[in-house]
Amino acid sequence: MLDLNLVREQYDLVAEGLGKRGQADALLPVRDLDARRRALLVEVEGLKKARNDSSKKIGEVVRAGGDAAAAREAVRRMGERIAQIEGELAAVQADLQHAVERLPNLPHASVPLGTGEQDNVLVRTWGEPPSFSFEAKAHWDLGPALRILDFERAARMAGARFALLLGDGARLERALIQFMLDLHGREHGYVEVEPPLLVNGKALFGTGQLPKFEEDLFKVQPGDFYLIPTAEVPVTNIHAEEILEAADLPVAYCAYTPCFRSEAGSYGKDVRGLIRQHQFDKVELVRFASPQTSWEELELLTGHAEEVLRRLALPYRVMALCTADLGNASAKTYDLEVWLPGQGKYREISSCSNFTDYQARRAGIRWRSGPGAKPEPLHTLNGSGLAVGRTLVAVLENYQQEDGTVVVPEALRPYLQGQDRILPRP
Repeated sequence: MLDLNLVREQYDLVAEGLGKRGQADALLPVRDLDARRRALLVEVEGLKKARNDSSKKIGEVVRAGGDAAAAREAVRRMGERIAQIEGELAAVQADLQHAVERLPNLPHASVPLGTGEQDNVLVRTWGEPPSFSFEAKAHWDLGPALRILDFERAARMAGARFALLLGDGARLERALIQFMLDLHGREHGYVEVEPPLLVNGKALFGTGQLPKFEEDLFKVQPGDFYLIPTAEVPVTNIHAEEILEAADLPVAYCAYTPCFRSEAGSYGKDVRGLIRQHQFDKVELVRFASPQTSWEELELLTGHAEEVLRRLALPYRVMALCTADLGNASAKTYDLEVWLPGQGKYREISSCSNFTDYQARRAGIRWRSGPGAKPEPLHTLNGSGLAVGRTLVAVLENYQQEDGTVVVPEALRPYLQGQDRILPRP
């Protein structure tokens, strides 16, 4: 959430930032509502002063033996108008707060300008896409042929956009999760956490999913509960309404969770395979940092996510998202895109973002720069480290063999008791 004082004091700067996102018009309701709020405050304060002055004069008239009936009636009418204005003021303030909550974050100066994903900028590539002497297959053909992926049975029990992993498919998924958690926890210094899979609306508001993206959530009845769309939500809210000391920063957490998304608005996109599912596994990285160090932290976090792909020897590229392609809460995002031979293209496997103080303001997460310093919002960052299902897809497609088997990457073999190849399940 943007600081309303920033909007008031540097309106042109905020308008310019939102204009880069193509959302300059989103600021107009805030400007108009804030102007109305100020006008009502001036009017009500003026009426209160006039009522106080009139009340004093009424006392003087009464003490002098005069008739104060007309003055009392005027004071009564002023009281009615004050009550009316205060009711309107409360409504305007609520509308103003709602309008501010819906504003996106301001993009960092280094974010490339653009109108869509075609304007995202290539930052770097790593690895060479494999060259096959045969026609590469997509995972939706490889998996069923090996009998480790079953989409038809999953659809019968749950519907479209679900998958059933069997045998080495399930074991490979579990191995990937353990490998990622070990790497981030033991080598990168993240504290592993196991958060709730259900959160309340306040937690989702804190990270920016509510109210704007409610249609993409699965709400659970009874009560104010939602299935998490990403571990970012509960992990970021670990420190909601808390003050962290400078000596505590940076704080880094990693978490494996299933994630649940309705995929609203994605009708007809990625209808085959594991790329876009209602339920999927993900290892999430979350960092809390001071405003002075958060941009260095973004590069660090992105490197941690990249290291997973490097250890698995999966070719990938890093893209800097342009202003129009940024997520609502993000000030800057790098997308990691892994090469998928079966589809002949790079596909997103992680988004690493700096949200500056946007989430911290919503969730009430602050830090103190030193003893006696005034607490202020800190910066939050997160990224997938990685999306597990998409990593499984990349392994299957990049390590496929002409005979239909799949070689297990060396980094995963210790988690599969030394198994070096996936063969058709009996």
